[in-house]
Amino acid sequence: MKKKIIKIIIGYLLLIPFAILFLIPFLWSISTALKPLDQVFLFPPKWIPDPVMWDNFIIGWRSVPFGRFFLNTTIITVLAVLGTVLSSSIVAYGFARLESFDKNILFIILLSTMMLPGQVTMIPIYILFKNLGWLNTFFPLIIPSWFGGGAFNIFLFRQFFLTIPKEFDDAAKVDGAGYFDIFWEIILPLSKPVLITITIFSFIYHWNDFLNPLIYLNKMEKFTIAVGLRYFQNAYQATYINLMMAVSLIALAPVLVIFLLAQRFFIKGIVLSGLKG
Repeated sequence: MKKKIIKIIIGYLLLIPFAILFLIPFLWSISTALKPLDQVFLFPPKWIPDPVMWDNFIIGWRSVPFGRFFLNTTIITVLAVLGTVLSSSIVAYGFARLESFDKNILFIILLSTMMLPGQVTMIPIYILFKNLGWLNTFFPLIIPSWFGGGAFNIFLFRQFFLTIPKEFDDAAKVDGAGYFDIFWEIILPLSKPVLITITIFSFIYHWNDFLNPLIYLNKMEKFTIAVGLRYFQNAYQATYINLMMAVSLIALAPVLVIFLLAQRFFIKGIVLSGLKG
């Protein structure tokens, strides 16, 4: 027992310095967001602001329409995450539970799409959305998530579904359940860890996505928070670093809160998704 306690203490003593090292950029962002502008560029750096400028958050938020950017990002992210989770789980259910002679070949082809650089498909996809009349709308940022949800997400779902005993399916079929009933009533309720994991991955991706909104949105009232931060930077020529850090922390807050709340399920989902292939 004593040896175990000593190992735990040594482990924490080794990890704490690395944790502090990785926290330094985040702590510096908080410090900068609370500083008056004349303290931002001091050398040696001043970690504790004097005075503490809480108004930086309000001034930065009101400098450009961040409220509108925040709302746009929320709409896009919520709808895209919902589409990703639903569509990728349905596709993965087919790969994990349904029988087909070419199922494994199709799955390998699906995984091979992850090796395609985004730059290869960027122009054809742009032309497609242009011909559909979807430029300067939210459709290019939402609709693709409802058609499969991405190879990586399908892979994680499939791996987790394979860990669920097929005896559950057989028992449900005896009771008259169909494939959709088994998926909706049995598989999904048992897949909470991977559902939360995919939700977090998808949320972070869509919330922080910069390139796609930059390509498809060209009116300021439709900008997302990532494009809005760049717009703020260009508008003020990166002069007001303290305000930039303040609004960046506001943009980061939803991602940080969701990850901290769902951290336990996130780790469990990642671990269990790799148990069976």
